[in-house]
Amino acid sequence: MEPANLLILEIRIQKQDIVQRLSSDTGGIVVHIFGIRHHGPGSARSLRQALAQLHPDIILVEGPPDAAEVLPLLVHPQMQPPVALLIYVRDAPERAVYYPFAVFSPEWQAIHYGLTNDIPVRFMDLPQCHQLTALGKEAGTTSDNTANNELSPEALAMHPSRDPLGFLAAAAGYSDGERWWEHMVEQRRDSAGIFAAILEAIAAVRAETPDPADPAEAQREARREAWMRQTIRAAQQEGHRRIAVVCGAWHGPALLDRANTKGDSALLKGLPKAKVQATWAPWTYGRLSYQSGYGAGVESPGWYHHLFASAEAGHSPTETAIHWLTRTAQLMRTEGLDVSSAHVIEAVRLAETLTALRDRPLPGLPELNEATRAVFCFDSDLPMRLVHDKLIVGETLGAVPDETPMAPLQQDLTREQKRLKLPVEATWRDLDLDLRKPTDLERSRLLHRLNLLGITWGHLLDARGGKGTFRETWRLQWQPELAIKLIEAGVWGNSIVTAASNRARTEAQQAADLPALTALVRQALLASLPDAIPPIIAHLETQAALTSDVTQMMATLPNLAQALRYGDVRQTDASAVAHVVDGLIARICIGLPGACTALNDEAAATLFQHLNEANEAITLLQNAAHLAEWQAVLGHLADLDGPAGLRIHGLLGGRCVRLLLDQRVFDSAETARRMGLALSTASDPAYAAAWVDGLLRDSGALLVHDETLWQVVDSWVVSLSAETFVQLLPLLRRTFATFHAPERRSLGERTRQGPAARRSFGSAAPTTIDPQRAAAVLPLLGRLLGVRDAA
Repeated sequence: MEPANLLILEIRIQKQDIVQRLSSDTGGIVVHIFGIRHHGPGSARSLRQALAQLHPDIILVEGPPDAAEVLPLLVHPQMQPPVALLIYVRDAPERAVYYPFAVFSPEWQAIHYGLTNDIPVRFMDLPQCHQLTALGKEAGTTSDNTANNELSPEALAMHPSRDPLGFLAAAAGYSDGERWWEHMVEQRRDSAGIFAAILEAIAAVRAETPDPADPAEAQREARREAWMRQTIRAAQQEGHRRIAVVCGAWHGPALLDRANTKGDSALLKGLPKAKVQATWAPWTYGRLSYQSGYGAGVESPGWYHHLFASAEAGHSPTETAIHWLTRTAQLMRTEGLDVSSAHVIEAVRLAETLTALRDRPLPGLPELNEATRAVFCFDSDLPMRLVHDKLIVGETLGAVPDETPMAPLQQDLTREQKRLKLPVEATWRDLDLDLRKPTDLERSRLLHRLNLLGITWGHLLDARGGKGTFRETWRLQWQPELAIKLIEAGVWGNSIVTAASNRARTEAQQAADLPALTALVRQALLASLPDAIPPIIAHLETQAALTSDVTQMMATLPNLAQALRYGDVRQTDASAVAHVVDGLIARICIGLPGACTALNDEAAATLFQHLNEANEAITLLQNAAHLAEWQAVLGHLADLDGPAGLRIHGLLGGRCVRLLLDQRVFDSAETARRMGLALSTASDPAYAAAWVDGLLRDSGALLVHDETLWQVVDSWVVSLSAETFVQLLPLLRRTFATFHAPERRSLGERTRQGPAARRSFGSAAPTTIDPQRAAAVLPLLGRLLGVRDAA
């Protein structure tokens, strides 16, 4: 491209006074091409001004004609951008595309202008009923990951080697197309002639840019532009004399020549077609940014919104900067950072100085960011990350009208959200629920049902963070792609509870193992699905009867124990689980001794974890019969652990003794006796180290405060030869690494003081009490305790 051509844009913008009509005038019918960049406040403002001057008979906008029925909702009072048009295949909702809009999107302003002035508005892109068929698969327009198919017309049109903005920006000496476009278009207050100049510049770029290397993509782009030209011809044939065409800047030059009608018809002949559905969905500025993976996204949606709102309010460049830096200061204050009005004043002055030095029309985001960092004295990146996330990108979540077409499941969720007062928000927030309150209990059930359907609006952080089992803490954050998941989940039913029940029953039939099935039982109980629980329990009983794997049965027990123990708190009937738990505990106790023998270290470590979890589950049930049965098998395993007879792995032997000590079946003396046997010179050193690990892992307090156990361990360590000690040191270090830092410190101090101190450490020294000195304290103590006569 010749350097002279690069001056076309600036010359046009500076010298032209009116918007040129960039098409042949045939029979008094004039077509006006407005090439825009999606989500640009300057483009949106200039386009609206141009439309007001033109007074068109019809407005054609690059977008999906499939959405014609829902297009009038754009001017509904309840419609609050950012929102997105959602087009999906009726029989395969996972194949869908989004067309996001913000208030500063030129397409939004064009459609809004037309609808509010009773001007016909039509979308003119290749319909998605064609693009979402096999044709769409060839061109890569669909994806199972809805976060990556946020398609816009510009995203579908762009190819890395065909980025007109990047091409022009590089030639003009800018680092990227975003900065060039912002300085040349978005920050410009005078929009006269801008669309004519853009069209001519893009025409020059297209003339020197090769077609896409992928033939399927090239054919698809040709079909899209052919459909646009056909739509323009149809408007001409209907008698419209002033036709406004709003499209991505790249497509503008291709729409000027509409003489080859037969060629376009042949290109569009015989396209495959699918049945699609269109609706509106709330969107967020975070999803409108480049960082979300959106191909036509912008770097700074929040900043663009600020620019557009400031221009709408008639603010000067200085006022625009003042308001932005004031919002920045308010954000910093909410985060506990000291920022005063003097900081704002000096930051505005610095931003304006930088703007003048760089010959910019008004302070841009780089100038404001540099002034913020310099004047507000941020010595870390955290404050600037806050500014980026909360202001530059923004956290705005749009809203759609109640009349918006929705799937039955979406309607049911909307009703539940209103009934339970759970508004959707773009940012995450923590929700603490008290399950003793009816409303909170219903909220919990709704969130559990949604999770079972794969609609992860809420993530359970802690179900037992409070002082009782009646508390839950959820982290809620609505993501736009959840709208697609709701539509997909509609195959299970028309209400949340019905869909969750049907899916739970289906998953129960497909469950591969016992732990997966018990996890599903617990989910169904938490979600309060009475219709799904009986068939799931039937599958569980069948699986439990067929399995002989003790490890798998032990992995199953915790979920069932929690469901059984907490059923009353959640007002759910978990009685059907009780007899399953009874059978599992009996079979575990019978099979556990055999499962604990002839194990290598890796298998013993796995069984060690299951042993702890099973013990916690059985203790949680508070069933005397179960506890007695469990303690009996633990005692049997502890008896198997010894120098003579059948020996289980030392890690498991030590843990059995520890569990019996915690449950007061063994006292300290008995534990010390068994430790002495395990650590005697007759025992293998590796076995002894594993035994100590099983006894003491994750709890050094037992060793710190129990003098008898300390003496046994201390005597055993002292008796080791230097060679054996070096051999066992890694094993002992692994055990002691599980102790808390204060516990390790106490043990180190006790060892450092030598044998005499070690023997007396922790023992109570004789204390002599002076009655007279104690009596002197009593009056003050009585006053503190509110006792009149402490003596």
